[in-house]
Amino acid sequence: MTRLKRWARELGVLALLIFAVMSGVDFLRAPQAPADFGHQPLQVVDSQNVTLLEQSQQRPLLVYFWATWCGVCKMTTPDVAKLAEEGGNVLSVALRSGDEDKIRQYLAAKNIAMPVVNDPRGELSAQWDIGVTPTFVMIDKGNVVSTTTGWTSYWGMKARLWWAGF
Repeated sequence: MTRLKRWARELGVLALLIFAVMSGVDFLRAPQAPADFGHQPLQVVDSQNVTLLEQSQQRPLLVYFWATWCGVCKMTTPDVAKLAEEGGNVLSVALRSGDEDKIRQYLAAKNIAMPVVNDPRGELSAQWDIGVTPTFVMIDKGNVVSTTTGWTSYWGMKARLWWAGF
């Protein structure tokens, strides 16, 4: 039994260490929301203008910064699209991935349907100080609640959206 306790304790310490490192990396990579970001009109491809404030008023919003050329994004984008298809409050921003036709073609080829704001020259990502793709920003009622970068699972996204509502 003492051997089992030792393994459990070491596993707990390892989990805490991993959590601390991941939190530190997220802190260092965290984007900085521009002043009054909630009111800035954003043009969704094939749709109307929206603002992050109105999109996050009723329930938390996941803003997903990604790129067609990003290797990790190729793993996370289908999960974000699945979340959007299930009714999750999602808005994605395609960084330096070409014009709107190229974005449409990419999404159609991958059979992905989600709202996308195109940022062809990286101006929006520069305003947010996005240095890593993918970046996930949780917004509730116009306030940034949390951010994370790099790979995250479908369930991790769902949990972050759920937690952002508290």
